[in-house]
Amino acid sequence: MAVQLGRVRILKEGIHKLHQPQSSSSSKVGPVVYWMFRDQRLRDNWALIHAVDEAKRLDVPVAVAFNLFDGFLGAKARQLGFMLRGLKQLSHEIEHTLHIPFFLFQGEAIDTIPSFLKECEASLLVTDFSPLREVRDWKREISKRVSDSVSIHEVDTHNIVPMWVTSDKLEDFARTIRPKITNHFPDYFIDFPSLKPQTKKWVATNRSIDWDTLIEDVVRKGAEVPEIKWCEPGEIAALETLNGFVTAKLENYSADRNNPFKPKATSGLSPYLHFGQISAQRCALEARKLRKVYPQAVDKFLDELIVWKELADNYCYYEPHYDSFQGAWDWGRTTLIDHAFDKRQHIYTCEQLEKAQTADPLWNASQLEMVHYGKMHGYMRMYWAKKILEWTSSPQEAVEIAVYLNDKYHIDGRDPNGYAGIMWSICGVHDNGFQERPVYGKIRSMSYAGCARKFNVDGYIAYVKKIVRDTKKKGEILLNNQGKQAEIPTLQ
Repeated sequence: MAVQLGRVRILKEGIHKLHQPQSSSSSKVGPVVYWMFRDQRLRDNWALIHAVDEAKRLDVPVAVAFNLFDGFLGAKARQLGFMLRGLKQLSHEIEHTLHIPFFLFQGEAIDTIPSFLKECEASLLVTDFSPLREVRDWKREISKRVSDSVSIHEVDTHNIVPMWVTSDKLEDFARTIRPKITNHFPDYFIDFPSLKPQTKKWVATNRSIDWDTLIEDVVRKGAEVPEIKWCEPGEIAALETLNGFVTAKLENYSADRNNPFKPKATSGLSPYLHFGQISAQRCALEARKLRKVYPQAVDKFLDELIVWKELADNYCYYEPHYDSFQGAWDWGRTTLIDHAFDKRQHIYTCEQLEKAQTADPLWNASQLEMVHYGKMHGYMRMYWAKKILEWTSSPQEAVEIAVYLNDKYHIDGRDPNGYAGIMWSICGVHDNGFQERPVYGKIRSMSYAGCARKFNVDGYIAYVKKIVRDTKKKGEILLNNQGKQAEIPTLQ
């Protein structure tokens, strides 16, 4: 099965145009390279499938290349360790089961990828899609630097319906993008073909990777935010988590997913989805099998997994200021500016917020869940961000602090879902206006009392206290910027 027509778009057309295999030696095409970035998996990966298909059609070998940029958006040991441990597993499996070599480079992708393409005389570069500014800038620069003989194809293997197929503009709401996505389900919401071992041997020397030394070095450098222990990285663990969710938790998803005191009702898939260690399409296909049994739960899960996730990609692609106050809708920006000088009950610095030093024990618990556990319950993410708006001197500062903390501590930080969630909470993006009130203006507000009516607040706080105690017992200490043990914030 070939990759669906609309899932691939051409970023650069090489001289050969790759319409058919070349017969003469003078016009012989080179190998195919898949530059893996966002979707770090062997299975259910349309970008890898396309690279393999093209290599077979052109009768050339194929390789996977990954570029490690340690400082990408402030990633620390928590994010880099999880990613590299997954890549270590992936590299072994892809080489042994598919006979596809895996290359890892360190440095700037705009330097390493063109250099590798030149070295192996590649004819085609396949990339996976990301809406983030930095990645798109890299691709534009790489397109300028590679030889005129190299074609570049981009494949959206992260979304079920490719972002550019769904919509060619910024969507205002989930309700506007939902029918655009579902209308394309017959063409795109399908199962994946299986990949077979490659018979065309890669002739260039494969560089050995000392994974253990690399991981140790990266984790040491980013030890300010230590790795998490509760979530095993890698594609195998991701598939096991999916299986556990659909068999034991999915039935309660609709009723309990917004209750932070019942975290076991959530899927636990977000770290794997963020690093592309599992396909959202695979998750949706498996959940859909149970729709007749748990229709309400499955529909809610699919809406979150498909509509809201793909809406976040749409936002980050079409809104260049997706991680700053400039990315607010006009009505949200206007109402927040109108109330920018309203009296705040509390004003906290970024350092106070980072150390969970506020007068609100519920907010402190949510912050500490993120710091120590690496992941905050989805409902609490909304409360957390809205209170930052309430407790800082301006909406601009609120967005800046929320993005900083989100990207530093969340295992699934630096993600379109996180940016869209922050902008929904603070600036009203993808939301409607509500009754005007101090500080928030017409932005939807949340309160401690409202949370207490919805779930067991004391139980949630006790749950986070246990996480903090367990972290201390396991010796998972936080380090400051000088590499020394930091003061560990606790709930009093």
